[in-house]
Amino acid sequence: MEILSFKEKVLEKLKEVEEKLADPDVTSNLDLLQSLGKEHNRLSTLKELFEKYEGITEDIKALEELKHAEEIDEEEYNSMVEESEKNLKSCYLEILSLLIPGNEINERNIIMEIRAGTGGEEAALFASDLMRMYLRYAENKGWKHEIMELSDTGIGGTKNAVIKIKGKGVFGRLKYESGVHRVQRVPVTESGGRIHTSTATVAVLPEATDVDVKIEDKDLRIDTYRAGGAGGQHVNKTESAVRIVHLPTGIVVTCQNERSQHQNKEAAMSILRAKLYEEALRKQHEELTSQRRSQIGTGERSEKIRTYNFPQNRVTDHRIGYTSYRLGFILDGDLDEIIDKLMEWDLTEKLENLEI
Repeated sequence: MEILSFKEKVLEKLKEVEEKLADPDVTSNLDLLQSLGKEHNRLSTLKELFEKYEGITEDIKALEELKHAEEIDEEEYNSMVEESEKNLKSCYLEILSLLIPGNEINERNIIMEIRAGTGGEEAALFASDLMRMYLRYAENKGWKHEIMELSDTGIGGTKNAVIKIKGKGVFGRLKYESGVHRVQRVPVTESGGRIHTSTATVAVLPEATDVDVKIEDKDLRIDTYRAGGAGGQHVNKTESAVRIVHLPTGIVVTCQNERSQHQNKEAAMSILRAKLYEEALRKQHEELTSQRRSQIGTGERSEKIRTYNFPQNRVTDHRIGYTSYRLGFILDGDLDEIIDKLMEWDLTEKLENLEI
């Protein structure tokens, strides 16, 4: 579907919204004014992006003409076209994302849970590799992170990690990482050189606020206990660790990484809000898509989404059938290659029945 075919509809809708914003009845209605203001911002940004997309397209055509006229050498031409096509793709994905209304959630920070799955110590080592991959990716994007909970094996493996990642558009890009990740490689401890298969699960939760989720005190059971593991004498002498049980759902959250009980409680409540928000979104999603469930973006943790095969230097995303032979780069945080493909597939599918 040609992306520019939506430009005229966007401009028409923008004009309608601007007319409504000039209506005195609207300016006196604060809720409606705020809603229209957000829509105006979305449509105005789309207008700018369409103009940028057209400009880049014209630049590529101009480069082709220069090449045919032999006014530019091939190496310089290839370099400039590569850069222009990269910018065009980035612009295209931005347009796709903004074309679908109600995607404000994509701008949220996230809470990510990484857990070792089947495979014993090798699974824990793989979970540690995944955590490093996401932290490196966050660093590359200029996002900030905070490790809220970490349980390690003592020899480099990770049993469970809870990380908050903050930045622009974090959930919009990392939401596709939810699911079961599988690794195929020869473990360091394997003397026979046999390839083992292990797994780790990843859950990506949009950060929730008090407005999104109402939690009653009567629905909570809060226990405190002495923290274990690394941290020195302080954590072992005081009951700083916190366990919160949400009685209506049975969700249990623990936190012991902070030095004070207050900080641990605050962190645990943040994780609980995100879990409850995710559950509410999941139920809403099931109601809206009872006829057809999307393969991507559903947050199904039981779904095997990706395989990391070390002998073949291969990463395969099973949802879209995409394979890359850049395993080392991907594990080092170069995830854009796969995430861009997932975003394009997901958003293009959603455009099929889109009404601007």
